[in-house]
Amino acid sequence: MSTKAKQTDNINKNKCNESIWKKALDKNSEWPDKEEFLDVIYWMRQAIGIILGLSWGLLPLKGFLGLLLFVILNAAVIYVYVNNFHNIDEEEYGGMWEITKEGFMTSFAGFLVTWIIMYTGLHSEKL
Repeated sequence: MSTKAKQTDNINKNKCNESIWKKALDKNSEWPDKEEFLDVIYWMRQAIGIILGLSWGLLPLKGFLGLLLFVILNAAVIYVYVNNFHNIDEEEYGGMWEITKEGFMTSFAGFLVTWIIMYTGLHSEKL
């Protein structure tokens, strides 16, 4: 493949990524490709997991309360984003449950790792 063809492919990929994130941040955007919207949900969940893990680690939050708050906040943010921000017809995606499950377990794993590292580093006694 020539250098010019590679540059054209990179430009097209960048334009595509810019338009996906622009649509993600614009209210009531159209999503003709369902996979793009689910990708946005997936990566949004990853960010939520890391942010909540950092927050729970900074606050000395621990135990079942931290886990329960994560699940509630994670699901609520996605629900509000899908229904109020984009007004998506959830039946096109297999129902709200399918959208709610999208990327949840990887987000939960990232949350746990971040929470444990932050909490241990900040609140455990030094030996």
